[in-house]
Amino acid sequence: QLQLVESGGGLVQPGGSLRLSCAASGFTLDYYAIGWFRQAPGKEREGVSCISSSGGSKKYADSVKGRFTISRDNAKNTVYLQMNGLKPEDTAVYYCAADPSFQAMCLTVQHEYDYWGQGTQVTVSS
Repeated sequence: QLQLVESGGGLVQPGGSLRLSCAASGFTLDYYAIGWFRQAPGKEREGVSCISSSGGSKKYADSVKGRFTISRDNAKNTVYLQMNGLKPEDTAVYYCAADPSFQAMCLTVQHEYDYWGQGTQVTVSS
């Protein structure tokens, strides 16, 4: 069964950090671009960051630039999202998704992603 599984979410105080992981099972992530998306209550799902299969190209939403870092370890079949300087407005369910090709508009073309994880909750609150 082909699936993505996110982990690493939780409750953190403003200014804190979390590292999310996106692990694949049933297929190899080497050939897939990976995107991180999030959905807050009452809001549409939005793109946060994405990375090409080689890791050489990365994109970030303006709201997270300078605070979040996407990376991948293909040997571990895992993609990470390091989140620093977390703010209450970062509270959301975070999803990872896999796309066979890296899109220039990878943060917005959600329909291009073939596989999605079930999501992990991130709550930023004091």
